[in-house]
Parts: sequence; C-alpha cells; structure tokens
Amino acid sequence: MPTVASLPSIVGPAQLQLRGPVCMCQSHCQVMKCNFQINYVKCEHMVTEQDISKLLSFLKGLSDQVSDVSSSIQSLLKKVDSGEISTSKGITFLEVKYHLLLSYLMNLTYVMLQKTEGRKLSGCPAVDRLVEMRTVLERMRPIDQKLQYQVDKLVKTALTGAIAENDPLRYRPNPANLRSKLEEEENQDESSEEEEEEAKPKKYVPPKVVAMHYDGDETVKQRQEKQLEKAKKRALSSALMQELKGEYFDGPEEVREGVNLHRLKEDKEARHKIEYEEDYFVRLPVTRKEKQAQRRLATTSSLKSLTRFDDITALDQTREDMPAKKKKLPSKLRKKLQKSAAKKRKRKF
Repeated sequence: MPTVASLPSIVGPAQLQLRGPVCMCQSHCQVMKCNFQINYVKCEHMVTEQDISKLLSFLKGLSDQVSDVSSSIQSLLKKVDSGEISTSKGITFLEVKYHLLLSYLMNLTYVMLQKTEGRKLSGCPAVDRLVEMRTVLERMRPIDQKLQYQVDKLVKTALTGAIAENDPLRYRPNPANLRSKLEEEENQDESSEEEEEEAKPKKYVPPKVVAMHYDGDETVKQRQEKQLEKAKKRALSSALMQELKGEYFDGPEEVREGVNLHRLKEDKEARHKIEYEEDYFVRLPVTRKEKQAQRRLATTSSLKSLTRFDDITALDQTREDMPAKKKKLPSKLRKKLQKSAAKKRKRKF
C-alpha cells in the first residue's frame, strides 16, 4: 500500500484533497483512509498515458487546423479591405449568427482553461454567457431553416455561375402577376359606360391585390401538363360531349330546357340568391356586374352555335402539341392600343 508521503509522485498534487487522492472525475472513486494508509481503487475515469497521448495528438491536429483557418481568414480580410469582395448586400442574420458562434467558442475555451487549471466554475460569468448564447442560437434555428433554401441557391449560383433549367431562381417580382379587382371590373364594362364614368369625379380607392398561386418552383413541363389537363376537362364538359354522352347512354333520356351550361350556372346562382332573400327577409343589392350578365343572357342567341362545334381537340393532344401561352398586356396599354386602332378606322372613313 502507498503511504501518504509517496502519493504526490504517483497521482500528482492536483488530485489530492483533504480525504485523499481522487480521479479526474472527482465523483466515482472510493477512497478509504485508515492508519495513514490509503486503499487506492481504480476508476474508469482515471487519466492514463494512452489518453494523454491521444490528447496531445488532438491538440497538434487542432493547432494545424487553426493555422489553416487563420491564413484563410487573413486572405479574406485582405480581399475585403481592398474592395474585391463586397459585403454591403450580405444577409445580416448570418452576420449575427457568426458573431454569436465566435463569442460562444471564446467563452467555451475560457471554461476549458479554468477546468484544466483546477479552478471552481461556480459563479463564473463565462458559464452564464454560454447558457445565454446557447438559448439565443436555439431560438434562431427556425429562422435559419427558413433561410436555408435561399442561401443554398445563392451559393450554388455563385459556384456554378449559371441557373439550373429545371429549378430556376426567381427572386424578382413579376408585375404581370399583380392584378387589381378594380381593373378587372373596368375591363368588363362597355365602352359607353366607361366614357360616362371617366367624366364623373371619383374618390380614391386603394388597389386590392388578388392572391395569386406561386408557380416559381414549377417547370415548363409541369405547367404544360396542367394546361393540357384543364383543356381536357373543359372539352369533356362541353355541350357537344354532353349530347354524345346522352345519345350513347343506356339509361332513360333526360328531357330538359335547351340552355347552355353558362345559362345553367347563372340560373343556379340566381336561385341561390332568391332562397337567401326569402330565408333572411332581406333584399340583396344588384351589382353592376350582375346587371351586365343579365343583359348578356337576354341577348344571347343559340343560332350562332348551329354551324360551330365545340373545341374537343384537346382530348387527342399531348404536351408537345400545346401552344405557347401568350402574355397578357396591362389594361392601360391595351386601352391605348384600342383607342389608336379606333382612330385609324375613323380616318379611313
């Protein structure tokens, strides 16, 4: 058994306490003191020569990595100071995150130094700072996940120098997708009503932006397939297909009033409005759009459909046969073109 005088040469003075030597973990060893002799019990947390050699190899590799990182940072700083790299349009969120990570590593290194020197960590301000920064970094994780897609796309574009065809980057807003409800109502009005409204003074009404479906992640192939699917559904619901279906259907023939599908839709909306008025004893106002729809239905004639068949060519089309979609002109430009065309016709006569 080793004596108390020979203990420092065996376990070192840093591991001595009032009750005898303990291991580095200072919690799992059992030390029994009796008649100035100590029964030394081995613990799995004791530091061995093999652990020390591993630690030295890790420290050497860490020093090499730190030197490489410092040289890279110095070269980047020189480029930033000379103006080769612009940081004015960077993401400020990433800058805050990097500052927090750097401060976290500095405080963590200080805590490791305190532990290696055998000092107490109770009341150490570095531990409080580590807890605070750890909490902030965890709260920043949802924002980091939301920005991950944009950062990956920007890094990929910077490395390759080109945008992928199947997954294009579309960060610029498209003004053609912003449609106003007021402009849609004005386009549906007749020319005579538009002239009368332009003569009267109007109060300013702020424009209302219609919610549009975002198709930035869709490819041209997917958009063409959706257009083809819509065209096939429209062709299957046409009057010609309904007549063919009724002719070859084995069930009893259904007799109804000879109206088109558009008139059936208008009649359904009118019945719904009448039922609402009768149930709640209120009179709903008739909008200008409804008045125009009633006038169109009153003047609609079915004679023009005698020599014209519905377009059902979409049923036999593929994606390659779909025509290219034309861009819709803005309402102001379309009105100017219509006015200029009307003036040219007047000059001819």
